Amino acid sequence: MTTISPDLTVLVEFSRQFLSGGKRFRAQFAHLGWRSVPARASGPSSPAAGVDSAGAADGLAGIVSAASALEIFHAAALVHDDIIDNSDTRRGAPSAHRRFESLHGAQGWAGHPGEFGQASAILLGDLLLGWSDELLDEGLDTAADRVSGRRARAEFNRMRTEVTAGQYLDILEEQAWITQAESELFDRAVRVIVFKSAKYSVQAPLVIGAALAGADDVHLDALRAFGLPLGIAYQLRDDLLGVFGDAAVTGKPSGDDLREGKRTVLIALARQRLEHADLSTVDRLLGRPDLSPEQIGVLQRIITASGAVDRVETLIQTNVAEALAVLDGSPVEGAVAEELTEFAGTVTRRVY
Repeated sequence: MTTISPDLTVLVEFSRQFLSGGKRFRAQFAHLGWRSVPARASGPSSPAAGVDSAGAADGLAGIVSAASALEIFHAAALVHDDIIDNSDTRRGAPSAHRRFESLHGAQGWAGHPGEFGQASAILLGDLLLGWSDELLDEGLDTAADRVSGRRARAEFNRMRTEVTAGQYLDILEEQAWITQAESELFDRAVRVIVFKSAKYSVQAPLVIGAALAGADDVHLDALRAFGLPLGIAYQLRDDLLGVFGDAAVTGKPSGDDLREGKRTVLIALARQRLEHADLSTVDRLLGRPDLSPEQIGVLQRIITASGAVDRVETLIQTNVAEALAVLDGSPVEGAVAEELTEFAGTVTRRVY
């Protein structure tokens, strides 16, 4: 791309910097999905272990490309998400639009730094989306057969549609909650979790990887049944971190979800048990970008006193148990089932 113009070097540099962090959960789930198909299992210790033929090596290259496509797609979603949420940081560093904004200021260019930052970050996100699709196509070229390739592509396309819909539902809830019946807020918050995160973060990567390996319908359905509740548990944990998490762990300021006004399951559960005075305080403060540390502390104490944190912890445990129960008697390769069990604990562990 830099052959077009040296001015584009910054896009490459910023994308490389942005992709250098993160936990790579989606890539790992895609690889586990691929390995979960017994005929394609590559061993419990290493992605390359057990690759003993040109065909198996090609398959490994394919899942690496597909897993990388998921990570680049995720990076694109984060770039756009940070613009939507007006977030200053991501993974402990400036968000993409803030990087471009700083570049504008440092160079002394004409116009408004913030507008340049947002416009440039939108384009960076679009560029990453395109690159993710190209990488996926590379992976699909090595699919077990044409049917497997089409299945993997269909799952990727569905994931892309659902997470975009989920993102819209998320920003909708931040604005529309005031007109919704109180009795509907919990179910609406769960709907956001399912489509914005659960399917996208866990279920879809597992199924894409397995589809690429040639899994049959029974196998794919088992991974779907495992991935959805685990994905819900994963996002419930993330919602708790968004309110109570340590910035050194999350890479974002403590209480960031409170400043952004996220109408999560945690908030919906808290509202169910709040007295009028505390409910008024929550509605008055939640979503204010200028919340002070003291005001964040007030909201944290109200939410905790409502019992919502304990109820979310119970929901996490229930969903993890539901996911793990699916593995018993499933067609998932044994060593991979053990790794999925361990991974379920990793992605839902309490760290605040």
